[in-house]
Amino acid sequence: MSEIFAHPLADPCLLPVRHVAKPWGCARLPEPFTAPVGETIGEIWFEPPAEQPDLLVKYIFTSEKLSVQVHPNDEQTIAQGIGRQGKEECWLVVAAEEGAKLGIGFAQPMDADAMRAAALDGSIEQALVWHDVRVGDFFYIPANTVHAIGAGVSVIEVQQNSDITYRLYDYGRPRALHLDEAVAVALGDAYDLARWHRHVPEEGTVELVKGPYFRLHRVTGAPDAALADVYGDRPLLVVPMDEGICCDKQLLPLGSCINAAGLDRISAVSGAHYLLIQNISG
Repeated sequence: MSEIFAHPLADPCLLPVRHVAKPWGCARLPEPFTAPVGETIGEIWFEPPAEQPDLLVKYIFTSEKLSVQVHPNDEQTIAQGIGRQGKEECWLVVAAEEGAKLGIGFAQPMDADAMRAAALDGSIEQALVWHDVRVGDFFYIPANTVHAIGAGVSVIEVQQNSDITYRLYDYGRPRALHLDEAVAVALGDAYDLARWHRHVPEEGTVELVKGPYFRLHRVTGAPDAALADVYGDRPLLVVPMDEGICCDKQLLPLGSCINAAGLDRISAVSGAHYLLIQNISG
């Protein structure tokens, strides 16, 4: 079940929010979010604006492990006749309980037959490499990478705007699996941690993603000339992580995502953190 509602501030730059219930979600969400009574909310979606329809920004909150899953790439979905529906994504960890983990890639190479067998008997969970995580950890997840988010983790996810997910294993939950589709696109390889992971320092401007589908920076304080050279005067999304971020001199509420007409509209107090995101794919 999901629910769409307008943000309390009547500002067209503030993206509408969708609460998405999940069996692994949380009945109690961290501030400033609240879950509808009786629902376990796993995801908070910000509806993509017309200027950047190819991007989707989410918060994800987990009380249990997500399914072991994989997403196809654009070339594969085009070949399937469903258009450009590939999904690459990335996660910035914003909260993590003690022992929280993310499962990404395999400890040992696994071919399609072995992957199917491991999915059927549940051993695929142990075949994944489970990485301990803490606040500030960042992971880019290329399409075709088998992955799962563990319990007790909150992340901001930025992704290609596609909802195609092929589940390999779901811990016995009564949800459909997609073994044929999953093994057809999944890589049975190790995750290149050195290439795709970094720990974001507490301060400063850090480039986290520079393509091929979107660019992403974590910024501290007012944007500088170097960022202006990167983002230009084109529309971009802004996710405030602290108070003190403004668009057109209007203070942005925590828990929001805004569609800004250009970087020159953004200002911030010293030490305030936020994300800048911009679509760069054709």
